[in-house]
Amino acid sequence: MIRKIAGAAVLVLVAIQFVRPSIPNPPVTADLSAPPEVKQILKTSCYDCHSNETKLAWFDQAVPGYWLVARDVKEGRRHLNFSEIGHLTPAQQKGALYDAVNQIQLGTMPLAAYTRLHRNAIVTPPQLGVLKAFLNPPVAAATRSSEADMAADSRQYDQWMHKSNSANVVAPSPNGIEFPAGYKNWKTISATDRFDNQTLRVILGNDVAIQAIAENRINPWPDGTTFAKIAWAARADTSGAVRAGAFLQVEFMIRDGKKFASTKGWGWARWRGTDLTPYGSDAGFVNECIGCHTPVRDSDYVFTMPIRGQR
Repeated sequence: MIRKIAGAAVLVLVAIQFVRPSIPNPPVTADLSAPPEVKQILKTSCYDCHSNETKLAWFDQAVPGYWLVARDVKEGRRHLNFSEIGHLTPAQQKGALYDAVNQIQLGTMPLAAYTRLHRNAIVTPPQLGVLKAFLNPPVAAATRSSEADMAADSRQYDQWMHKSNSANVVAPSPNGIEFPAGYKNWKTISATDRFDNQTLRVILGNDVAIQAIAENRINPWPDGTTFAKIAWAARADTSGAVRAGAFLQVEFMIRDGKKFASTKGWGWARWRGTDLTPYGSDAGFVNECIGCHTPVRDSDYVFTMPIRGQR
């Protein structure tokens, strides 16, 4: 009986080897334009799932592992395809690359299940530095700030913290969105180091967002969710450490699937400088926002995933 069962199992294993969804490699139509050292890192760590140049190792060929590989390649190309990235606008390309490098920095890419067998795909800290420098030279390499500059930053921050920014004294966004007064009292859900444009950002969420995080309802986010993304210039202090400098802007994403159906279900608005000048000459500015966030449409157009545990 044991021999019969084992024999049947072998036959089934052999039979399913012929059930193989294809993994085509279409022509490369608009490959990423980047320096050789950057391309080499991405080709080694990313291209097998995120390009039209997929190369399978011998152990990837065996079913059922092959099925997982085929699925990952299909999903990877749909999310980001380096062989077609050149068709995107410059802003969309930079947004896609920032998302990719940020995922590497967070340790979510390449997938752990992939690197367990493909050890050469692991991105080392020096390689991550090369990718980040490609997007923008490290701020620490810039001229260091003086004590006077840092003191001015601190005074500005104190003034910003205590300024009310009441909605009735701030002009609305060109698309009609009113300034969300009181956002400074929202809870912090994450922070980002935008190494591509030398800014440091804190992301706050309103009560609806915090409740959605607690209940794991974040894709899609429920209507009423509002994020505030506050940006400061990254400044290198006298020791070379990077810290928040001058306040640059605050921008908002407001979730309402019906009201903002024409802009991917989100209302977008931004106010620049300490005087909170509305960004954009007309409502068409939202196309910039959508273009930047399109690479992360699979996460409901939200770049930064929340730090868990908020209540």
